[in-house]
Amino acid sequence: MDDARRNAAALATLAARDSYGKLLSILVSRTRDIAAAEDALSDAFAAALAQWPRDGVPSNPVGWLLTVARRSVGHAAGRRQTAERGAELVRMLYDERADIMANEFGDERLKLMFVCTHPAIAQDVQTPLMLQTVLGLDAARIAASFLVSGASMGQRLVRAKRRIRDAGFAFVIPDSAEVPARLSAVLSAIYAAYGTAWDDVAGADARLAGLAEEAIWLARLTVQLAPDQPEALGLLSLVLHCEARGAARRDADGRFIALRDQDMSLWSHALIMEAEATLRAAARLLAPGRFQTEAAIQSLHVQQRMTGERLTRPLVRLYDVLASFAPTTGVLVARAVAVAEGGDPAAALQLLDGIEGARTYQPWWAARARTLWLANQAVAARDAAIMAAGLSSDPAIRRFLLEGGYGDPPGN
Repeated sequence: MDDARRNAAALATLAARDSYGKLLSILVSRTRDIAAAEDALSDAFAAALAQWPRDGVPSNPVGWLLTVARRSVGHAAGRRQTAERGAELVRMLYDERADIMANEFGDERLKLMFVCTHPAIAQDVQTPLMLQTVLGLDAARIAASFLVSGASMGQRLVRAKRRIRDAGFAFVIPDSAEVPARLSAVLSAIYAAYGTAWDDVAGADARLAGLAEEAIWLARLTVQLAPDQPEALGLLSLVLHCEARGAARRDADGRFIALRDQDMSLWSHALIMEAEATLRAAARLLAPGRFQTEAAIQSLHVQQRMTGERLTRPLVRLYDVLASFAPTTGVLVARAVAVAEGGDPAAALQLLDGIEGARTYQPWWAARARTLWLANQAVAARDAAIMAAGLSSDPAIRRFLLEGGYGDPPGN
């Protein structure tokens, strides 16, 4: 394949990643059938991969994809002229990002996310459904995040899409009174999307390119929709705090750098300041919640590094609060590490041993390695680190663990 063909294929792949959720949301708003819209998009992307390397990349790739997908679901009548298609798409994208007053959601993706939170959809599938339909994650990756099998997750998603189609849910903005009750699932999906991108420290998975930025955009948009909802503010603060440290997570050779060793000059202090201001705005609403607590934990981590002050006891207290809001496997593992760092590794080991079903969870083994090292059990810590490395798909994380990064002294 020559350079032009390779470039065309790469642009087709990039358009698929960057525009998937947007295009799917536009199609579903008209078809009310997620599965049919997904099939139409799949056809459009396949056509792009076949035609663009041969015929050249169209001047408006996203518009081209939208037109082909619409034709696939029978909505191409009256849209034959390229100029008309382009003008329509420009207006659509402009309205989506700029005309917030005309459409309080401002983005079809966020509207589709609220459709996925309809009370008739089982709560345990609402977040996975949003991750797949709006943010383009595949069932296997979603299943790994929720610690279930890919086949089981795939079946749940198929049933949920069929439910939306057969019940004929209206693609409408929920009443303002309904937003708070349905907001939690939306925030959870945005959080899970950002976390998935965050886990790909090296950016090795091309399918996740732009996902962190997309999640941050949706978090900001959600705050615009619900500025008086403290958990929306808390989530935005949380992802901004994490994003602020992104450039410091790898060194020049691609090695993973733990928070305690990061070069703070690489942190985005503008994002940290925005995160802190957003967290203060949430706190003024006097309604604590999961995401505010997680943001407060990140804030304390930053404060520890910037001041050199050990804040392990406040961190343990915050993790206790977080566990009361969201006793997930990830939260319970992080809480145990905080207890270990606070000077009680024996208690932390008991906490880790008490987490059910965590033995296949990579962070559990990494936490165990750190905790055992703090308990002066170097051999056992090494064994746990080997297990953690074996469960990681990231070469830099494996190297960090196998080279003993888990055992760096606290505060270094």
